[in-house]
Amino acid sequence: MTKDQLYKELNYVNHSREKRLYYANLVIDNPDLIPPLLEILFTVDDKISCRAAWVFEFMCGEKLEAIIPHLDMFTENMSKVHLDPAVRPVAKVCEYLVKAYYAKDNNALKKHLSTAHKEKIVEACFDWMINDEKIAPKAYAMNSLYLLGQDFDWIHPELAIILKRDYQMQSSGFKARARHILKKIDK
Repeated sequence: MTKDQLYKELNYVNHSREKRLYYANLVIDNPDLIPPLLEILFTVDDKISCRAAWVFEFMCGEKLEAIIPHLDMFTENMSKVHLDPAVRPVAKVCEYLVKAYYAKDNNALKKHLSTAHKEKIVEACFDWMINDEKIAPKAYAMNSLYLLGQDFDWIHPELAIILKRDYQMQSSGFKARARHILKKIDK
């Protein structure tokens, strides 16, 4: 399948779990589709990029190791994503990566997620925290930053400042997650 064919196929992706999973499995079964999927995802002003992001998130949820050869491309470009329906899945993929990296079990991500990749994730997560994003990307960013604070000792104090500063102005979902993260930071 060419990039143009994949682009046309993405028109059929909608919010349903069934459609996103169908196309995620198509990509998993055809790993040569990952680079064109990422190219479409990072065509950030195109509405179809959001559908590519949904498929990419589901692909990573099903088979996270598939991202390994594409970590450079993903981390170099993820901060360019700005459309709300695309930011949430990109933030979720960052959380998947960070959770896998800090998981107790041994996995391939521990070898392949470099310090440079983690720094890019930290940068994107702090951007999502301080920008006017919806609750989901902020929640994924909070979790990611909390975990990344194990390797970067400056993260927890900065994250705590942002959470406390924004607490009163945010939704109840943000407040609940923030309380949870702040408790963990204070331990």
